[in-house]
Amino acid sequence: MGEHPADLLDRVFTAVSDPTRRAILARLADSDARVTDVAGAFPISLNSTSKHIRVLERAGLVRRNVRGREHILTLEAAPLAEAAEWIEHYRRFWSDQLASLDAFVTGRDETGEAP
Repeated sequence: MGEHPADLLDRVFTAVSDPTRRAILARLADSDARVTDVAGAFPISLNSTSKHIRVLERAGLVRRNVRGREHILTLEAAPLAEAAEWIEHYRRFWSDQLASLDAFVTGRDETGEAP
């Protein structure tokens, strides 16, 4: 059974709404890392860091690979690309709307020429 795209977007935007989670993603963009190494970069407990990582995992932004006792985290950027695509759609919409408003206010047509 497939997942509704809005559910994925909700989880992605929720995940990236927190500065600690964004910092974790930025760290993982450089390279894979152990959970303990990621946690060491923040002034919060390992338990709190693990909660942030679980939010990122539920959003599909982080994948965990267990190697013995080590948990290695990997960035999965595909959901970010989908969120960026959603944002781009609305950026184009508002850009077109503002261009139309500008043409109306200044009395120019779509080519930029005055009538």
